[in-house]
Amino acid sequence: MFWQKEIELMDTDALRKFQLEHINKSIKTAKNSQFYKKQLDGIDKIDNLEGIKNLPFTTKEDLRNAFPYGFLATDLKNAVRLHSSSGTTGNPTVVFHTAEDISNWANLSARCMYTAGARNTDVFQNTMGYGLFTGGIGFHYGAEKLGMLTIPVGPGNSKRQVWFMQNFRTSVMHILPSYALRLYRTIEEMNINVKKDLNLKIAFIGAEPHSEEMRKKIEELYGIKAFNSYGLSEICGPGVAFECPCQNGLHVWEDFVYPEIVDPKTLEVLPDGREGELVFTTLQRQAMPLIRYRTRDLTRIISEKCSCGRNHRKIARITGRTDDMMIINGVNIFPIQIEKTIMAIPEAGKNYIIEIFEQNYMDKLCIKLEINNENFGGTLQDLEKLQHKLENELKQEIGVSPLIKFVDAGSLPVEEGKAKRVFDLRKK
Repeated sequence: MFWQKEIELMDTDALRKFQLEHINKSIKTAKNSQFYKKQLDGIDKIDNLEGIKNLPFTTKEDLRNAFPYGFLATDLKNAVRLHSSSGTTGNPTVVFHTAEDISNWANLSARCMYTAGARNTDVFQNTMGYGLFTGGIGFHYGAEKLGMLTIPVGPGNSKRQVWFMQNFRTSVMHILPSYALRLYRTIEEMNINVKKDLNLKIAFIGAEPHSEEMRKKIEELYGIKAFNSYGLSEICGPGVAFECPCQNGLHVWEDFVYPEIVDPKTLEVLPDGREGELVFTTLQRQAMPLIRYRTRDLTRIISEKCSCGRNHRKIARITGRTDDMMIINGVNIFPIQIEKTIMAIPEAGKNYIIEIFEQNYMDKLCIKLEINNENFGGTLQDLEKLQHKLENELKQEIGVSPLIKFVDAGSLPVEEGKAKRVFDLRKK
């Protein structure tokens, strides 16, 4: 049940003492970088965890502005890995790792997978991308650390994915939630009974926002348990927080990061249980420690002890981001609210896109949605009923009346990586 029992069951007082010690180590290491040498000038340590409030925040913009080596806190000869964002809107964010950073990350990923029930007797199929994207390689290293037979298939080529699942009896997979739904369609087209002909037991899902309804749909379709994964490249990648079998929040590995929740406007630290922006300070990073990094993710800390026995606090499901919020005629909306509503209606398909445009100086929200032919009656009257049902449900959820447009199944674009859902067509 426990990958590192002494760490996962560490009592709260010992864990807080560990965090204070390692925050101060991170401050010392961080000051070797060009960026933190200035930001932390005159600050050598904090005397207690409350003192972290006196440390400066770090943002993604800081990472971009310090490109390329401004955050590197070790000699270049000690850095063995670099990961990077796409940088389509300017300088990319780059993240450096030493060999020990990579080893710690692999161990953290192994801990996550072991917590969810994966064992060295399992066969692990990784359908995520490799390269500069951290999602695929983070789980890959963790799976090998755990001892699973690891198949690095990568994304796309659904029939090939199914072929490997059949022939090597894949029992654990790492997959984008949106791709899990598309892959199931391929499995059906191949006349394969997923519950009888395949050996799947566990799926690790993440890397894109998804609702609880989508997770449950994946579990229902495949007859498996799907575990939410949380991570971000700036900290390491996947493995920062993970669900245990209780599945009522994600354990933040507090020996690796110190979490805070702050008000995104005032930056005031909020108490456990209040929703706000998630902030992390790394505790064991060598090449690139980060101090109070603003993730832009909105969640809350669950401090109640988990029945699994682990003392590491949990975070609730991410409800959105401070920077993916849509403002429609003054109303704040998160895309995940729309997905949650769509997924709850059986007649609605699972592939959709959101378009925002202007009409008569007003914002309009249009949702193009594929139809689930299996649950749809097929008459024009049925279509109109479904349209009205969706419009009413969405208006109650988001406070805006959307325009619903139905399209044929398979007609919307299919992405190999993260599903792009929102297209803002308004004039900037």
